[in-house]
Amino acid sequence: MDIERHVQAIQSDLAAAAALGDDATAAAGERLAAAVASSLQLRLFDVLTEATLALNEQLASGHVEVRLVGRNPELVVVDEAGTTEPQAPTPGDDLSARITLRLPETLKTQVEAASNGEGVSTNAWIVRALSRALEPRSGRGRPGNRLQGFTQT
Repeated sequence: MDIERHVQAIQSDLAAAAALGDDATAAAGERLAAAVASSLQLRLFDVLTEATLALNEQLASGHVEVRLVGRNPELVVVDEAGTTEPQAPTPGDDLSARITLRLPETLKTQVEAASNGEGVSTNAWIVRALSRALEPRSGRGRPGNRLQGFTQT
């Protein structure tokens, strides 16, 4: 979605309204229109976020996300019906594959802290993280190059 086009349209409307006055008012209107570009973008993101929250309340499954690709937002429907979280291995699971993994001590400490925070074993946490990393990704951006969430003012 090209949000810049909408920002420019609002700026143009503001400048046109200011042009109805004298030359000083028109010049002030043009300066004001240029100054509010960032604020307009944030407000339009807020509108999109509120729209997705309203849509999410109406969906039986899945949800809508506002994703920022570059400077442009995208609305994406995430269908949760077919997705399942990888389960932590339980006793009796066929865990016949074994690897030895060498990690820097700082990374090992971070992994252990994350697994403790989620209340699962370090092995279960690593299995889940690897499973998520290998899931096919949709969308245009490169993995890890996407910001998602919402803002509140």
